[in-house]
Amino acid sequence: MIRKGMKLYSILFGACPKCHQESMYVNPNPYALSETLKINDECSHCHTRYRMEPSFFYGSMYVSYAIGIAFAVTAFVVSYNIFDSSLITAFIAIIITLIALIPVIMRLSRNIWINLFMKYDKNLVKN
Repeated sequence: MIRKGMKLYSILFGACPKCHQESMYVNPNPYALSETLKINDECSHCHTRYRMEPSFFYGSMYVSYAIGIAFAVTAFVVSYNIFDSSLITAFIAIIITLIALIPVIMRLSRNIWINLFMKYDKNLVKN
C-alpha cells in the first residue's frame, strides 16, 4: 500500500517531496496540456521551493528517457508476445503508447528527479 511518507507516494502523485501535503503542480491532471509542466513556486504547507536553481529540471530529461524506454519495452512485450502481433503492429503500439503517455512521462520524470534531491521530513507534518 502506498501512503504518505513514502518516496513512491510523492513520485506517483506529484506531492511535495518534503511534506506530501499538496501537489507540486498547478493542475494535478497531467492531461491538462497547457498546464502539464506548470509547477508551483513553493509548497504552501512547508514552503519548500521546488525550483532549487534555474534549469533544475533539465536533469529530468535523462529520467524521462529511461521511463520512455520502460513504457516502450512494455508496449512491445504486451503487443508482440501476449497479443501475438506482427513486428509492424508492435512498432505502431509502441508509438501510440509513447504519444499517449507523453504528459505522464514528463511528470513522472520531474517527480523522480526532485525526489532524488529531497526527502520526506515527518517533522513538517502536523497531526
